[in-house]
Amino acid sequence: MAKVKVLNIKGEELKDLTLNKDVWNIEVNDIVLKKAIDLQLAATRQGTHKTKTRSEVSGGGRKPWKQKGTGRARQGSIRATQWRGGGIAFGVTPRDYGFKMNKKERVLALKSALTHKVNDKELVVLDNITLENLKTKDLKAIMTTLKLTGKVLFVTKEDNENLYMASRNLGYAYAILADEINVYDIVNADVLVCDEAAVKQIEEVLK
Repeated sequence: MAKVKVLNIKGEELKDLTLNKDVWNIEVNDIVLKKAIDLQLAATRQGTHKTKTRSEVSGGGRKPWKQKGTGRARQGSIRATQWRGGGIAFGVTPRDYGFKMNKKERVLALKSALTHKVNDKELVVLDNITLENLKTKDLKAIMTTLKLTGKVLFVTKEDNENLYMASRNLGYAYAILADEINVYDIVNADVLVCDEAAVKQIEEVLK
């Protein structure tokens, strides 16, 4: 079973925490993990792109010249695809880029992402993440004390407004609730910082 040190915000070790092997130490499935990431990214696409076909472009209702006798190639409309200002052949149309992924795959992808964090030693567990105020400089001081570098994702069980407000001015720190964790945010972060209660909640939901 994997174990991690539980720290306080001063970086002091308090105790060892045994992680549930069925959540944090599974056989990673990178194919399902990539599929889950693709699903999230696809869901962010608006899909509102649109080009006009020759039937939608204004004009071109009259044959530009007669069929025979001019020496030029026959044409039926100046809004055909080969004309400047004509319609677009096989252009893009509005569409939904989303696709289906069953519940077991979603859970497996989430467990795989969490296991990667443990294996890569990118998981930090704190007894609690409590800020006395919402000043960004205080959060930066805590991150410096804990030696957190790169993109940092904070996960708490309870709503922590001070943490959210302090982190939103930083382009490399994000704060979410334990019931909001998702594959993309976990993989996108260089360090995953959870309070002990959040770890227990994640295990309770995913076990």
